[in-house]
Amino acid sequence: MDLLTPPHPETDADCYLIFRDKDLAYDGHLFVGVSSTGIFCRPGCPAKMPKPENCSFYQTAEQAISAGHRACKRCHPAGGDTALIKHLISLVEDEPEMKFTQASLTQRGIDPSTARRHFLNRFGMSFTDYARARRLGRAARTLAKGGSVLEAQLDAGFESASGFRTAYAKTFGSAPVKGHATPLSIDWIETPMGRMITISDETALYLLEFTNRKNMRRQFDRLRKIQGRAVLPGRTDITVQIESELSRYFAGELTHFKTPLATSGTEFQRQTWDALQTIPHGETRSYAQLAEMIGKPAAVRAVASANANNGLALIIPCHRVIAKNGGLGGYAGGLKRKQELLDLEARAPKN
Repeated sequence: MDLLTPPHPETDADCYLIFRDKDLAYDGHLFVGVSSTGIFCRPGCPAKMPKPENCSFYQTAEQAISAGHRACKRCHPAGGDTALIKHLISLVEDEPEMKFTQASLTQRGIDPSTARRHFLNRFGMSFTDYARARRLGRAARTLAKGGSVLEAQLDAGFESASGFRTAYAKTFGSAPVKGHATPLSIDWIETPMGRMITISDETALYLLEFTNRKNMRRQFDRLRKIQGRAVLPGRTDITVQIESELSRYFAGELTHFKTPLATSGTEFQRQTWDALQTIPHGETRSYAQLAEMIGKPAAVRAVASANANNGLALIIPCHRVIAKNGGLGGYAGGLKRKQELLDLEARAPKN
């Protein structure tokens, strides 16, 4: 299952083909504004495809709204699915052993086909697959804490031992055994500047990135390879903490994150990331200055590379590094977003 962002299209012609082909892999990551109607839509919208000359493309719903478009009433691109998704995820967390069926969803007043469609659009899996993955994640955590295979099976809500072993091996690549590594949890957070992806366990945050950043797949695969742990959908206490801090950050109320971090990099990369975190909120440094901060003034290019690959956006504030001439330089999350982040921090009250 592919939980990550597809590569961003390079041209408007590529974007148009995505909407023409109703490519749901881009749902939430690409929007089309139609000048002839004044509305904007998400990929897969059942409305008639507009002419190419009437289309403008945006990476976030906020950008489309800022450009003067209003949300389509047929595909609800401004986040009409968010409330339902949050409600369904809450059901899974509140009743972790529950095997959700079409009948049980209907009894709760939820249309099963709607739940399936929204989860496929957002996560690349159906709601029932999501709930099953969460149950298997509980089992893996039980084993990691020293619990028996039987305890893990019961925690996952499986009545059949063989069914549990088969499902577990399919998900984790090996049979369930005591002491198995705890899986990492992947989740999504909505922010005023676009959706962000988090990967965490119960002790630290491993990844925080905007979902439409460049090379998102590379970041994810690198982390998974280094950690050697499965990554399953789910929330942890760390997810809750960073979501709260992000809310305060975007409201201009927080200038220093306290969420525990787990970084994975070389000694040089870690030196660069440590230096990044010393740049005060609301200030910037050039790549050359950052290289000098770590005592390696000739390593400007290497510093820029480390800066771009820290994997913890905003917390390790690579957006605060600009070109020597005062230009924005690069930013994997997009230069427009980089400028918006700098403007946001510049407006924040000084402590």
